[in-house]
Amino acid sequence: MDLSLIGYDPAGAWIRNEDTVDGLLRHRNPAGLTWINMSGLDKAAEINRLAEIFNIHPLTVEDILDTGHRPKVEEFDDYLFVVLKSIGVGAARRDGELDLEQIALVITENTVISFQEKPGDYFDGVRKRILNNAGRIRRMGTVYLAWAIMDAVVDRYIVVLDAIGAGIEEFEERAMDEKDQDIIPDIQRLKQNLLRIRRMVWPLRENIQIMGRLESGWIPAELAPFFKDLHDNVVQAVDSVETYRELIAGVIEVNLSTISNRMNNVMKVLTIISTIFIPLTFIVGVYGMNFKYMPELEFPLAYPIAWAVMLLIALGMLVFFKIRRWL
Repeated sequence: MDLSLIGYDPAGAWIRNEDTVDGLLRHRNPAGLTWINMSGLDKAAEINRLAEIFNIHPLTVEDILDTGHRPKVEEFDDYLFVVLKSIGVGAARRDGELDLEQIALVITENTVISFQEKPGDYFDGVRKRILNNAGRIRRMGTVYLAWAIMDAVVDRYIVVLDAIGAGIEEFEERAMDEKDQDIIPDIQRLKQNLLRIRRMVWPLRENIQIMGRLESGWIPAELAPFFKDLHDNVVQAVDSVETYRELIAGVIEVNLSTISNRMNNVMKVLTIISTIFIPLTFIVGVYGMNFKYMPELEFPLAYPIAWAVMLLIALGMLVFFKIRRWL
């Protein structure tokens, strides 16, 4: 578990790292804003300590520890609670599984507490903006900081979906390759990944709308355009997911059509061969019967004539098939 704290106000900012919550809170900014980030949820005692200090409801603590929870927004007397999902930088790991992580935010009047499911630094860009005094982030409140964190998560959605889109173009090329036996399992994994992303993005779109309609006024009027832009980005991600799902369905149809065409060609060749041999088999069958009185059997040139007739029949049928463009 990693614990970090950033205290800031318009005049300055600082970052501290500690092993315990009590040690970390010695560095918070009583007159300004504080951002506490916990990476990893393996220390329930420290999470409970944060809950005790900031009066976080036990149900909120349960949702923080439940990493399988769907995205949600809940309003309490002293804070706003947000759950969303983050996706790894790559579209998928080598084993084909998405690198997913739950992010939970507790937003109070002067503090934002973020809980990351896995150790790592997903919000380095936000930290740099605070420490370098870039933009307006030091002059805005905790809701703006929460927006910046959520915006970083949504930007990651766009990056991952762009990577998936590039992968679909590769699938479209592979779909025409009759010898590619791995394309169907790969497509199935991609379909499952898109379904998981859809389950993450759809609720977030609704949750952002809910945040803007809270009667308690957690979202100030000056921040409404920022959350509208965030909502538009989430809608873009939703549209991309739906588009890619349709493209994947098209790739599957192309692959099935390619396999079907290959099978049809094989069957056509086998049918032509069988059709050619039907009259030849008839001739051989007639003259292979064990009748004693067959006048053609006594003829000296019967054998070469039979071969000539069979060859002429075979060649004639091939010419006929060629004229009809069956070959």
